[in-house]
Amino acid sequence: MTSADRMPRRRLFKTGITLAAAAASQTLATAPASAAPNAESVDLGAEFADLERRYGARLGVYARNVRTGGTVAYRAGEAFAMCSTFKAFAAAAVLRDHGDCAPLDKLIHYPPMDILANSRQSEAHLATGMTVGEACAAAIQYSDNTAGNLLLRQVGGPQGLTRFFRSLGDRVSRLDRWETDLNTAVPGDPQDTSTPEALGGSFERLTLGRALARADREQLVTWLKGNTTSAERFGAGLPRNWVLADKTGTGSYATANDIGVAWTTRRTPLLLTVLSTKDAKDAPVDNRLIRDAATVLAATLAPGE
Repeated sequence: MTSADRMPRRRLFKTGITLAAAAASQTLATAPASAAPNAESVDLGAEFADLERRYGARLGVYARNVRTGGTVAYRAGEAFAMCSTFKAFAAAAVLRDHGDCAPLDKLIHYPPMDILANSRQSEAHLATGMTVGEACAAAIQYSDNTAGNLLLRQVGGPQGLTRFFRSLGDRVSRLDRWETDLNTAVPGDPQDTSTPEALGGSFERLTLGRALARADREQLVTWLKGNTTSAERFGAGLPRNWVLADKTGTGSYATANDIGVAWTTRRTPLLLTVLSTKDAKDAPVDNRLIRDAATVLAATLAPGE
């Protein structure tokens, strides 16, 4: 995770892209876009290919209007590094199984050597320790790296989180390493990766489906609504009066991710998954790519809402 994961949220609506209505129904056989089966598919291959050229990045998108079934997918089956998005799933695993392994009020103590970069919340609680619930909130809302590792310890490490993905029916997402090694995001390395469709599907099952008990689902969504790290990503690309519950991730090779659910003014839930990366290890992260992709998705999947 980099400093891009810990910026305070600003709800600024920026229209970086003008989306013509005709583009939503365009069919582009050459674009690497696909759709979920049995759902209305909207082909935005040209728009996303243009974003890739503009920002010199590879972009992966999977989004769905949960009410209508309208779906947008672009490179949805290609692998991308998850980076800190894993923290939302680690917290969900704790919530599902906390009655047996990690009650939310369980106090966790950790030595100074466990404190990693970008771990302000954990560092502030070093003397007193953190409860499991506090670690969940810190990991999701501030992308606290030490808190992320504390959660992994409660669920059996990276392999335990991979088993959690499998229990959701996700055969693709995998976590292999701990913070901060999982952020290397080397192109072609399968470690710590998922695809937009797999990650988005798992996120939807947790936040809108029945993978968690109702109270646990509501707690997860409450933490996600309090996220502070996406002001320049989904927070800038979506209308300011929508309600957003999301988690970002950032790594090497300019990896910049945001996954979430946004509720429109008509309370229509939109699942939004946008993952991106570049070819150069030290390439600068550009949050505008995620912002612009979110703007396209909002205008296409929920026009007028």
